[in-house]
Amino acid sequence: MSNNEQGCYTLINVPTDVEPPNEMQLRQDLEKGDNKMKVEALKKTIQLILNGEKLPSILMTIIRFVMPVQDHTIKKLLLIFWEVVPKYTGDGKLMQEMILVCDAYRKDLQHPNEFIRGSTLRFLCKLKEPELLEPLMPAIRQCLEHRHAYVRRNTVLAIFTIYRNHDFLIPDAPELIANFLEQEQDASCKRNAFMMLIHADQDRALSYLSSCIDQVHSFNDILQLVIVELIYKVCHANPSERARFIRCIYNLLNSSSPAVRYEAAGTLVTLSNAPTAVKAAASSYIELIVKESDNNVKLIVLDRLISLKDNPGHEKVMQELVMDILRVLSAPDLEVRRKTLDLAFDLVTSRNIEEMVLVLKKEIMKTNDSVEQDDTGKYRQLLVRTLHQCSVKFPDVASTIIPLLTEFLSDTNELAAADVLVFIREAIQRFENLRPLIISKLLDVFPTIKAIKIFRAGLWILGEYCSSSENIQNVMLLIRQSLGEIPIVDDEMKKAAGETVEEDPLMSETSGVKKLVTADGTYATQSVFSTVTPAKKSEERPTLRQHLMDGDFFVGASLATTLTKLAFKYISITDNPKRQNAFAAEAMLIMSTILHLGKSGLPEKPITDDDVDRISLCLRVLSERSEMMNHVFNDFCRQALSNMITAKAKEDSETAKQTSEKRQIRIQPDDPISFLQLANKNDMGLTENMFELTLSQALGTSAKKDADFTTSSKLNKVTQLTGFSDPVYAEAYVHVNQYDIVLDVLIVNQTSDTLQNLTLELATLGDLKLVEKPQPVVMAPHDFCNIKASVKVASTENGIIFGNIVYDVSGSASDRNCVVLNDIHIDIMDYIVPASCTDVEFRQMWAEFEWENKVSVNTNVSDLAEYLQHLIRSTNMKCLTPEKAISGDCGFMAANLYAKSIFGEDALANVSIEKPIHLGPDAPVTGHIRIRAKSQGMALSLGDKINMSQKKAIKSPGVV
Repeated sequence: MSNNEQGCYTLINVPTDVEPPNEMQLRQDLEKGDNKMKVEALKKTIQLILNGEKLPSILMTIIRFVMPVQDHTIKKLLLIFWEVVPKYTGDGKLMQEMILVCDAYRKDLQHPNEFIRGSTLRFLCKLKEPELLEPLMPAIRQCLEHRHAYVRRNTVLAIFTIYRNHDFLIPDAPELIANFLEQEQDASCKRNAFMMLIHADQDRALSYLSSCIDQVHSFNDILQLVIVELIYKVCHANPSERARFIRCIYNLLNSSSPAVRYEAAGTLVTLSNAPTAVKAAASSYIELIVKESDNNVKLIVLDRLISLKDNPGHEKVMQELVMDILRVLSAPDLEVRRKTLDLAFDLVTSRNIEEMVLVLKKEIMKTNDSVEQDDTGKYRQLLVRTLHQCSVKFPDVASTIIPLLTEFLSDTNELAAADVLVFIREAIQRFENLRPLIISKLLDVFPTIKAIKIFRAGLWILGEYCSSSENIQNVMLLIRQSLGEIPIVDDEMKKAAGETVEEDPLMSETSGVKKLVTADGTYATQSVFSTVTPAKKSEERPTLRQHLMDGDFFVGASLATTLTKLAFKYISITDNPKRQNAFAAEAMLIMSTILHLGKSGLPEKPITDDDVDRISLCLRVLSERSEMMNHVFNDFCRQALSNMITAKAKEDSETAKQTSEKRQIRIQPDDPISFLQLANKNDMGLTENMFELTLSQALGTSAKKDADFTTSSKLNKVTQLTGFSDPVYAEAYVHVNQYDIVLDVLIVNQTSDTLQNLTLELATLGDLKLVEKPQPVVMAPHDFCNIKASVKVASTENGIIFGNIVYDVSGSASDRNCVVLNDIHIDIMDYIVPASCTDVEFRQMWAEFEWENKVSVNTNVSDLAEYLQHLIRSTNMKCLTPEKAISGDCGFMAANLYAKSIFGEDALANVSIEKPIHLGPDAPVTGHIRIRAKSQGMALSLGDKINMSQKKAIKSPGVV
């Protein structure tokens, strides 16, 4: 669109705080002023008419003194003026002055300037009065032969609009445009002409397409898009035509335009289920994702690929394209990578799993070489999880994955390292043949682990699965090296007293021992891992000692459990009593020195009573060495891990089963047809008249159940905007489509008058934006119409749409009438979907999110599980707490909920409720719900939704 063309429809901004001039002043400016003054007066006139002012005598002034002016700015303003000015008298007849306007525009259609002709033709597209259009038809026809493409393009649009609204004015329009299309060379003109033939005379459009089907690949992209649309419509209406046009769609897959390739691929899949067609469409989608730079485009096309995969007939074809799909990982956006990895994992088979693992390995190595960013760590975490899933799904590749992933236990990104550790823990439990390899790799990388949680979990794995004497001794050596010289308290006090270290060239490198010079001049030996001089910082202490000095004695309790397990295993595989006692004594010494350190006051935080009890218990168990405790430490722990892995696998299989059931066709061709009105039983098995029930529900006279609040039927989306006694009745159907809200407003004229310039004026509150202003309409007595308005949504928070309806009564000299509308509240639940995350991710987000909203439970529901289920249904959140943890008869319940918005915002909730038994069995649930989110709007809106749902859950006495 040219700049001039845009200028024709530029909104006129006139300051609203200036007092509007009277009609007399405007007439004087329009009559006697120069062109600049006439422009300003015409702008003010248009603004006043848009605001509802009546200027009855201004029309002839503009016709006499403004229309003859040849200034381009005035011409553009006049187009807007004739679009908004009332064209009918009080009795509904067309004003006589409009005939003069019609003659003026006939001259403009013959004007030598192509812009004036084209802009006039665009104006005629909005003219709905056949009395005004009829005299202009010969001039419009002549414009089809104009030398300038801008005029011809707009002429086709004008003819199309006139033919669609008033076909009697130009009955030969399809034939006229078909002949024009044969001779036209400009791409935009051909596109408009072809588009008209598609809607006006499809046979002529098909005839033209057949004549040039071999040249389609050379057409301009805007014409190719229209051709794809025509083929889609024709082939779906008449399937026998598919063979005729499917080769054309294949050719358009190689178009230079990404939009054409996208539409052609989507059309090809709908026309044919052949493997070659599906593969060609999927390959086209993959190329689009790889080459397009816009992340929104990548996500949209990825969704198309996922929908192809979900089709049971296409899955085998998609499996051959796994390696091509992995090319999308070159995209920098994390969400694109996440969807790509999920799609590739769903499609991978035993034939290409090894190639996929190699690609993922390369991607992991790239994350090591790249600059560390927030997304880099998250992407590494995604890769680790995908490799984990691959090893579980295909155990044969686990041996190649484990050596690579163990290197990431020392990663600075604790989440990625935690995922690696979860994978190693599951792999060492599942695959007995890989245990020696895993233990060996874990022993090699263990000294480099810095994160305390990873260190603690690694200790547990080593203590649980080290079974040979050599491995047990290696673990003990690693523990001694990470602790340094013991007793820890004595060693730390000596260093604090100012001991110095002398380098001894005769120090044995193999033994790791060197000589020290103490304060009194004597010599002592010390491990190289605990050598600290006063000049050195405390961060250079061995890893485990540093954590203990920081006050984290939970790792000391975990170490005590690991040492107990190792001691029992070592005693069972060693026959020499001296070696048995020496190992047990060393383990007990380590536990004792940790207890001594915790109570000495040297660490930043003292040891807790729980950690003291755990370490003391381990000391007692080692001193007694009973067979029962050996069984508890070495058998029950592994059995608990096995049960946990089995439960998780069962949960994953149930989720996958539910997903696959959604894809299956539930209704078979030979199933009997169920007619609702002929049914005689409801869901509860009670016999009743279904016709009366449906009628009562439509009238709103039937009693609703609690489940009705979650029903997303179309009737539940209807909002009444005005009262039944108002002269204009209005109600709106609110349709939410991701980032858009479409309001379909039904307006009914309940009076016996003709309503002119009836305008729906809307405004928004919150993070909403009105896209376009609805156009004014004219309503006959007792007539009705539908007006649509679009609203853009930018974030997940409650929004309000409010406004009014203004109109003029035909024949009335009074001011404009106004009907105030009820507010439309946008529900946050339309943007929230259930999601899942790990416990580690939940805790991390809970600590990071700064906005919290605490909601008190206020309901009369007396059952804890029932209230939790009602809360889940009302908020679209998913319960992350396992069902076993919240089932059973108990007086309290705690559960974590999680959801995600379509805008990528996370919402966390912690439910802490209890049932006060002392108040009786029917006492309502009490407690509170804590909500945390990254944005304030999300936290507050979700809290409001919970409060509203609690009120809806309360039933009035006597209501069923």
